Amino acid sequence: MYQLRRIIMAFCGVILCGFCVGMLQKANLGVDPFTCFVTGIANIFSSTYSTFYLILTGVLLILVFILKRHYIGVATVINLFFTGVAADAMHHLLDLMLPHPSLVMRGTLMAVAIVFTCLAAALYFTADLGVSAYDAIALIAAYQYRLLPFKYCRMITDGLCVLVGFLFNVTLGVGTIITALFMGPLTQWFRTHLAEPMLTHRQGAVA
Repeated sequence: MYQLRRIIMAFCGVILCGFCVGMLQKANLGVDPFTCFVTGIANIFSSTYSTFYLILTGVLLILVFILKRHYIGVATVINLFFTGVAADAMHHLLDLMLPHPSLVMRGTLMAVAIVFTCLAAALYFTADLGVSAYDAIALIAAYQYRLLPFKYCRMITDGLCVLVGFLFNVTLGVGTIITALFMGPLTQWFRTHLAEPMLTHRQGAVA
């Protein structure tokens, strides 16, 4: 039962993250740092985003497998197959509900998406059934090599991604900057105050 709850927690986190990607796309106020990074690298080679998303994610997965294969699990698979579907579904729904959103509505969508992206990440990080290849880099730096607390490791990886995107002609938005600065600390806050107590309580209840 405990294992099933962890799977549900991971699945909900990944799906929620996909919904938030769709909301950010609709808000059109800046992409997330990893998307910014992939787009920048694709620009170097005059190639497409989808091509280099697969290439870079594959390289990161190999790196994670070498450094800490523990972070590759069922949630990694769920992330690969369901995040895009959830994002497209949310974007389509918002296109129907809000065909021409005002700037205020776009700002609201962006703010809600950023907050719930952090909640989603906290859920599937805490479920500990694997994470996306990009998410694993900051986790490995923080928890295996203990370089810095997670929130700072995530800020550094996000900041580097934004810098690469900026250097290679990716248009940055306020959403990109906010995500780069606040996703690490806010995700850590949700882990500490919500996700970890939730899992600990459930484990105690089962025991």
